[in-house]
Amino acid sequence: MIEVGLLEAPAGDGAPVEIVERKGLGHPDMVCDALAEQVSLALCRLYRERFGCVLHHNVDKVLLRGGSAQPAFGGGEVTAPIDIYLAGRATLAFEGVTLPIDDLIGRTVRAWIERNFRFLDPARHLRVHNLLRPGSVELVELFLRQRRTGVVLANDTSCGAGYAPLSRLERFTLDLEQALNSQACKRESPEIGEDVKVMALRQGRDIRLTVACAMVDRFVANAEAYAEKKALLLARVRQHARAALAAEPEVAVNAADDPAAGSFYLTVTGTSAEAGDDGEAGRGNRANGLITPYRPMTLESLAGKNPVSHVGKLYNLLAGLIAQHIVEALPEARAAECYLVSQIGRSIASPHLVHLRLAPEDPGRLAVLAPKVRAIAEGELARTAALVDDLVEGRLGFDRWPLRAPAPT
Repeated sequence: MIEVGLLEAPAGDGAPVEIVERKGLGHPDMVCDALAEQVSLALCRLYRERFGCVLHHNVDKVLLRGGSAQPAFGGGEVTAPIDIYLAGRATLAFEGVTLPIDDLIGRTVRAWIERNFRFLDPARHLRVHNLLRPGSVELVELFLRQRRTGVVLANDTSCGAGYAPLSRLERFTLDLEQALNSQACKRESPEIGEDVKVMALRQGRDIRLTVACAMVDRFVANAEAYAEKKALLLARVRQHARAALAAEPEVAVNAADDPAAGSFYLTVTGTSAEAGDDGEAGRGNRANGLITPYRPMTLESLAGKNPVSHVGKLYNLLAGLIAQHIVEALPEARAAECYLVSQIGRSIASPHLVHLRLAPEDPGRLAVLAPKVRAIAEGELARTAALVDDLVEGRLGFDRWPLRAPAPT
């Protein structure tokens, strides 16, 4: 059933208040999400290589226990490593073949850390604990049924939600964190660590930004140098805001600092996970890379869930893709929201409910636009089987916007 209704309440740029949060690349929760997703994709590739298809797995339960460190101006040291615990379910052996899962997980975690952190050494600063176990007989059988029938069945009763377009503040929040974690920024300001979090508030035209940035101690000689580098970071944030928002926001950087007490946000490795914070998969950004409490979103964690039949992943991605497709294809649609509900054992391409809410320029034209909106939703649902290829091959990204990258030209 596809239901189309009117989206009447103002949202995004039209709302009187916005709250937007982005947990950045090196935030402990983001690290857990990223590692869960990377392990899932590595399993997909291994299963395909060995057996020609993706096998049952859900590796979405990842916990990071922070280590211990003694940061100091000019350079400190990590005194106890970070522990990463990967739990969930996976096919460990199939058709008489035992798979090298331990080795796969170790290589995958090390490779992601090395690609994304400059000063976190996986050999010295990280311990990885593989707690994966085989899945239940019923869910494995449900997953394998698609090989016999050709129909992919939902392995859970769940829901997904998505919306489009991003507001200017949402787009800015996402772009700001990515800019601060870009290679160009690190070359200019190597003291900026990977653990960056942005909280953006808008009340009418007034915008307030709070940026938490783990500063790398080896590039900060003393308290005076810290103050100078923090001022440069604040100026960088204001420059981004003026360019993207045409506004002069109130900006706070590392608001918990207390120079009089000698308290500064210094780290050895560029992440609070070295000592100050723990992490858990599912507590970070939603499918579009943001945390937006005034927008439709669910508590489902996407990261690490299998991309073939787990609706907790697929329906949150699909809801965003459908809403995105609607506003791109229909100039009259100022905004769209999509809600999808699954039922375990039912075809993924045939949700229990599809609810689409549309904000047309002229609300009176909703009935005219409804058939086009339904057709867009049906088209995206019809290609759910292709999502696994999009994800594994990088055409569909987790935790970024747009959700699907433009086709190469």
